[in-house]
Formats: sequence, structure tokens, C-alpha cells
Amino acid sequence: MPAIVLIGAQWGDEGKGKATDLLADRIDYVVKFNGGNNAGHTVVIGDEKYALHLLPSGILTPGVTPVISNGVVIDISVLFAELDALNSRGIDTSKLRVSANAHVITDYHRTLDKVTERFLGKRQIGTTGRGIGPTYADKINRVGIRIQDIFDEGILRQKVESALELKNHLLVKIYNRRAISADAIVEELLSYRERLAPMVADTALELNNALNDNKVVLFEGGQATMLDIDHGTYPFVTSSNATAGGAATGSGIGPNKIERVIAVIKAYTTRVGSGPFPTELFDEDGEYLRAKGFEFGTTTGRPRRCGWYDAPIARYTSRINGVTDFVLTKLDVLTGLEKIPVCVAYDVDGVRFDEVPVNQSDFHHAKPILEYFPGWNEHITGARSFSDLPKNAQEYVKALEAMSGARFSAIGVGPARDAIIVQHDLVG
Repeated sequence: MPAIVLIGAQWGDEGKGKATDLLADRIDYVVKFNGGNNAGHTVVIGDEKYALHLLPSGILTPGVTPVISNGVVIDISVLFAELDALNSRGIDTSKLRVSANAHVITDYHRTLDKVTERFLGKRQIGTTGRGIGPTYADKINRVGIRIQDIFDEGILRQKVESALELKNHLLVKIYNRRAISADAIVEELLSYRERLAPMVADTALELNNALNDNKVVLFEGGQATMLDIDHGTYPFVTSSNATAGGAATGSGIGPNKIERVIAVIKAYTTRVGSGPFPTELFDEDGEYLRAKGFEFGTTTGRPRRCGWYDAPIARYTSRINGVTDFVLTKLDVLTGLEKIPVCVAYDVDGVRFDEVPVNQSDFHHAKPILEYFPGWNEHITGARSFSDLPKNAQEYVKALEAMSGARFSAIGVGPARDAIIVQHDLVG
């Protein structure tokens, strides 16, 4: 069975958790392949709301094997806290598999993340301060701690002491902070061994075996395309590959195993953190979208920046990821608007750009060229087929699909688990 990759099409918070949950009762494995606990998924099941940060959201579905693969950086204390929270609510988490090759976030990574961001002043990137970036930096610099190292105290101590030799100089002499004790770090990491051991596996081998056995494997991306380290709005990006290509390197499966790429996209656009955002609204329309869509970060609680749908970004996402299907979410948030603007191209100093400019300075100065569509007042949360939608809502969706580069296979019309219109099968 081919692998399915699910990614965010904008700057995150598109509703990937809901899309994963829509698929979950038909899949055997759900894999988180990038990022750490800097991404948040909110999944609503009945009257219960679950906020997940590190765990893949498919863990909420009985029978699914959740996997945290090698491309993820793991704060083990957060992992255990999240598992405990789910266990206390009756969710079975016993099938979780964690890659032996995943890198570990330590206390010194969190400390460095916070102090370096603070020292940037007006040039801050908008990091969550959870140690994600410094951990990936150590990975690239080949001084990182991997999950497997926790089970060899000698190697673990050597690596921690080596990493802290330079980092403590930075903390003390540049940032005026206390030095971090290697003994304390080692002691904390060793304390996780007993509980962690049953979860640790060669997940790349396990996933390849599952695919060879015709199991359905869903790869669930953290963050989103426009936050990808290579293809996003650099440097205002995350520290990993959040695009479909990251699923292969971040899990250890061959790229030829991927045959379907599903991108989740909002009926408008949001962003958390710093960086360019051509359709951003600073008026009552922005406040309207924020309030009605409850646009506050799942992980950070920060108010999200809000703007209209950006078609060039949708086309860019479709191209970069090889999108086969879009899932459009939060269409219901637009109910009640007299007219709905859509960004169809950019104006950069008098020059029209129909596609996302490769030059980040151009993108920073881009002004949206808007096309207006008539709105609707009818409530749509009860719609379960496309024909149930008001005519203007149908026309809006058709217009977005025509300018976005791939078919719209599902449309979210409310926060509930079943508040979705399925137009094309996302698995078969």
C-alpha cells in the first residue's frame, strides 16, 4: 500500500489534526516525521477537545500505531506529560513507537533558544523557546544526543560534556547566565530510560515492513510548507523540512513509496510569529477572522495573524509538495461576510507576480491583488454534501479550487469531527 503524506499548505494551524482524524479509522500507522513540541494539533471528538503537541494526532484512534520517527526532535519530559494526559482520559497510548535515531531536546537547548532569541531584539524570529532550533543545529553540527544514546551512559556522558564545553562559555561569557551542569543533564536523561525503553524501535524498518505488508501509513507533518527550512519564508521558518519530501528523510522510507500528498489549507490564511504575510489584515476584518475562527496558537496561546486566502501560496504549495488533494478547512468562519476577498497575485513595486517570488525581499514587499466574491449568510455547519452549501459558498470553493493547483477533496464546515464534506476518497 502506498504511503500518504499530510502536510500544511500555509504557515500552520490549518487543521491538520482534524484531517488526520478523518483518515485515522482507515489507517494502520500514523507517523510524525519532523518538528517537535513547537507544533500544536487540536482535535475535537464529541464533547472532548484534545490538544496535541508532540504526539501524532492519529494516536486518538484505537488500533492505529503512532510513530515518532527519526526526523523529530523530542523533549522526553513533554512526551511523558502528553502521554500521561491522554492516559488519564482513557486513551490507549501503549502502541507508541519512538525512533532510536530521533534527537533529544535537553535543558541546555531550551535555555539557549530563549536567551539567543531575546538577544536578537527587533530581529527576533518568533521561536517558541522550546529548544527546537538549537537541537536541530546540534544535529547538523554532529554533536546531538539521540534517543539510543540514553541507553549507553558512557557515550551519553561524553556527548553531553562535549556539547556543554562550548555552550557554557556562551551562556556565561556572552549571555551572563549560569553554567549548566553536565551531571544534572545526564542524570535527568538517564531517569527516562526505564519508561522509554519499550517504546524505542528501528522505526524505519518497521514502517517499511508495514508498507510491504500492504498496511496504510499516514505521514503527518508538523508546521507547514511556508515554514519549511528550505522552501518557507526564511529565516522566519522552523528548523526542519515540513514539506512532503521531509517525510522520506524524516522517516527512512523511500520516496517512491509516496503516492498521495494531501495538503490542508484554510479558507483564509493565518500565521503565528514574525515574517512576511502579504494578505495580513490589521483592521476589523482581521479581528473578525481571529475571533470567529478562534485563532490562537494551540501550543503558544499567541493570537494568530489573520488574512485572506492567498492563491499564489496555494499554487506554490501544490508545486513544492506534489499535492494530489487539498482539504479546505474553516469555510464556516466566512459565513456572514458580505463579500470575501481572495489574493490572486501580488504587486511588488508596480510589478505583477502571479507566483510566489523567489526573492524574499520581494515577498516581504508584496501587496495582494484581490478579487472579490459574494458571501453568504446561511449557516453551513450541518452541510454534509457539496449541494448542501449555499450557492455563493459553492462558487467560492470552486473558484479557490480552480486557482490552487489541485482538487479540493474535502471541505471542513465546522469544528466537530463529522463537520466535513468529503468529495473524493482520501485513501482509496
